[in-house]
Amino acid sequence: MKKYNQMLLAGCLSTALLLSGCEKFLDKPLENQQRSEEINYGNVQLMYAPVSGVYRAASDDNLVHWVDLSIRAIRDDDYQQAAPNPNDNPELMAIKNFQNDVTIQSYWGLNQSWISYYSLAISANNALLELEQFAERIDPANTELQGLNRQYQAEVRFLRAYAHLMVSRLFGDVPILSDSGDIARLTTIGKSTRAEVRQWIVEEMDFCAANLENKRPNQSIHIGAVTRYSALLLKAKAAADLAGNDNGSAQWDVVLDATNEIINSNMFSLYADFYELWKVPGKLSNESLFELQYSDFGLPTGDIVRPGVDWGTFFRWQGPSGDQRGSAISGAGWIPPSQNIVDFLTARGDETRLKTTILSYGVGDQPAVTPSGDRIYANSFGIKYFNGKAYLPASQMTEGRLEYGANNNVRILRYADVLLLNAEAKVRKGQNGDEPFRLIRERVNMPAITGVTLDQILDERRAEFACEWWGERFNDLVRTGRAAQVFGSRFVPGVSESVPIPQTQIDANPNFR
Repeated sequence: MKKYNQMLLAGCLSTALLLSGCEKFLDKPLENQQRSEEINYGNVQLMYAPVSGVYRAASDDNLVHWVDLSIRAIRDDDYQQAAPNPNDNPELMAIKNFQNDVTIQSYWGLNQSWISYYSLAISANNALLELEQFAERIDPANTELQGLNRQYQAEVRFLRAYAHLMVSRLFGDVPILSDSGDIARLTTIGKSTRAEVRQWIVEEMDFCAANLENKRPNQSIHIGAVTRYSALLLKAKAAADLAGNDNGSAQWDVVLDATNEIINSNMFSLYADFYELWKVPGKLSNESLFELQYSDFGLPTGDIVRPGVDWGTFFRWQGPSGDQRGSAISGAGWIPPSQNIVDFLTARGDETRLKTTILSYGVGDQPAVTPSGDRIYANSFGIKYFNGKAYLPASQMTEGRLEYGANNNVRILRYADVLLLNAEAKVRKGQNGDEPFRLIRERVNMPAITGVTLDQILDERRAEFACEWWGERFNDLVRTGRAAQVFGSRFVPGVSESVPIPQTQIDANPNFR
């Protein structure tokens, strides 16, 4: 909690007063030691500070740690391997091949992923305890401030629920950490099934949707904060996981109702330029329902909040490796896109998504040139591609900055997911899903399809979310029962859907066996 990122936190940079409040909340211990002697809980101007602390925690390793990014992504067939040299991290390659053995269970990276998600949950629980302290000091007759406190609780509960969705998608049956911020709870708590986790998320989002702002995130008083519609999309995603491949599941009604409400609000739209969506012009667009915010504040050098923080790792981890001749467009070259996804997009004639998602290295001494005009030189491992969705052109970087991606945001939830889940729910319920499906394809210059089928929707989901870092492709294959068809004998149904809970966590809590 004591780390700082150079990010434009929702609301945390608006005033010097709030900044000082954020520091106090961010530096508090994880053991829930209340410090009423330090914090004036009667000062409602400080009430958003613990909420900003949780956003900060989410943006500082808890959702974008490089090894967790690699573990989430590597199971997709959209990625070729973990590192430019596959021998650099054999554990990640074993995860890619669904080898859930003792070596994987003892892998430090797996334990780091567990810690990252539950650290965010603990941060959220701490913030909720702080918000309770504020609520106790608000006049019950002051309905406006009471409602604001519930809104702030809902923002925190959304972030906590999202952490649980991700940890359960990775590890399967996991504990729900919702009643105490005390880290010691993880040594005694039992596991909940993945279905119980999803149902808990659905119920949590009912509270969140009822109490969050009825706005887009880019309209929030704290720009970029999650809103009612963020909660509705997270509810739809959890319900779709619950429904699985059962067209008759009542959960498809939940998905349809939630996505219909978002669509019928007329507040959201697809960002017209798919290529620029992933770059500075697309930050917090009308398509965004949740993204992590970062900024270099337009300054050519220097760490703004605290020195020594490596806050651009997410982008540099995926940037092109090798000697890039002094270019800021460079990085570690991990989790490169696979030939499989290149061939898939090419065969569809999906040119806009292809040029956006897949960028090429040069060959020999001849550089490749990105659509934005940056030169990319070859690497010594013969890797052909790097992720274009994590590419920030030099022309959009602040002059003097060499931290690749430093001024860009990390996209998490967007309106495209709403439209495709809406189309899927309609088709599964025997309705026509053509219209939301048309909007998705129209944005990337693909022709409309009449009488769209489930297979076409799932293909469109793969194309739309190709090489994004939240594991949507793998999760779609699992929830639809198609993973064994795609991965072959390497994938064992009932086993390969998740990775094992880290041995370190099992040693600390026998209930995790």
